[in-house]
Amino acid sequence: MNGKRFIPCIYLCQKRAVSGLKNRREVSLDPVGLAREYALHKCDALYIHDMSENDQEHEEALDIIRQICAQASVSVIGAGNIKRLEDVKKLLYAGCRQIVLDLTHPAQAKLLREASQRFGREKIIAGTETPFLLKESREEICSYACEAFLFNGAGTKEAAAFSPVPVTPFLPEVSLEKMIELLSVPNVGGILGDLVTENVKNIETLKKFCQENHIPIACQEAAFSWGELKKGPDGLVTVVVQDVKTDAVLMVAYMNEEAYYRTLQTGTMTYYSRSRQALWIKGETSGHYQYVHSLTADCDLDAVLAKVTQVGPACHTGSHSCFFNEIQTRARKEDFHNPRQVLEEVFSVIEDRKAHPKEGSYTNYLFDKGIDKILKKIGEEAAEIIIAAKNPNPNEVIYEISDFLYHMMVLMAQKGLSWEEIAEELAKR
Repeated sequence: MNGKRFIPCIYLCQKRAVSGLKNRREVSLDPVGLAREYALHKCDALYIHDMSENDQEHEEALDIIRQICAQASVSVIGAGNIKRLEDVKKLLYAGCRQIVLDLTHPAQAKLLREASQRFGREKIIAGTETPFLLKESREEICSYACEAFLFNGAGTKEAAAFSPVPVTPFLPEVSLEKMIELLSVPNVGGILGDLVTENVKNIETLKKFCQENHIPIACQEAAFSWGELKKGPDGLVTVVVQDVKTDAVLMVAYMNEEAYYRTLQTGTMTYYSRSRQALWIKGETSGHYQYVHSLTADCDLDAVLAKVTQVGPACHTGSHSCFFNEIQTRARKEDFHNPRQVLEEVFSVIEDRKAHPKEGSYTNYLFDKGIDKILKKIGEEAAEIIIAAKNPNPNEVIYEISDFLYHMMVLMAQKGLSWEEIAEELAKR
């Protein structure tokens, strides 16, 4: 994605979204819903600032950020309340694509090099209120940050002139002419702040205005135009929708040209309803949105496979998938196991036991006994694996590894972790 970015801001304070660091006027009691709404309006990323003042508020904010990252269809940039490398890691593990380190904050400035070397330069954005600091720390920023956020947009032109990386300023409400003037500066990477947040529903209009003034805006071009796809007799293209996490086929729907381009532009699955003869944004009334991960055409270009993040159930019946009416099965389901699905199903049961305790449940016994008991069992099971591995029968190792994985998942549930976080960390390695 190239071009200038438009980034609205969400400030988290005591589980609410407020208007800013100084003005804590309540904007929304549902920051996750607010983030979903912002993402629908063609913004290019979301800036989420954690304003928590103690550890409990910080953990609550991280939970909200994790939900935002899972449900928003755009990249999330995390900032605020970063005191040590562990805080950077927590934000990245929550799903943030990038982290802002404020160079005017001593603790965060010290983390710039270490965080960049640990997680990668492309993950780090240097922030400052002082344009001159971008010049003063030029070499360090060039080596350890991919971009700079200027918290005071007044010095944007000067900062962009000597900054070694693209500069994105926080802008208050300004005229369209002033916006065009700043975005015309070559080293300005986009804008964020009140100008975008207050006009989030008009981002598409702002982008069109930029294009009319020959300013390149951020966009992802489609490899195939609508004209290149082969349509059915009704002028529609069939879309098969698949859950990106489980590979489950969720539903089949149809697109016309407008639905196709809306989906490309917004990152939210949009279809054409044949029964209603109208455009249909999946989740618009139910809240069960589908956020695009990839769109792939088949060999004949007459069908599209959409891999999505599904919020809630995909089917109007409340089922996760529309495909549940079994017609014929020639083999027992238990004969075939998708490893990832099995792990997720077992983990789902463990999480359900935690939320809804069941009398006599061994899982609930472990939760009741607490973290020390869980850790003790993990240690015991790890030792059992070592002992079993010394024996010639490999089945014993299978049994013990299974026991170990179960207790490990109990620990994951106890600590609020998910398989997605584990998979993401493994993928990085």
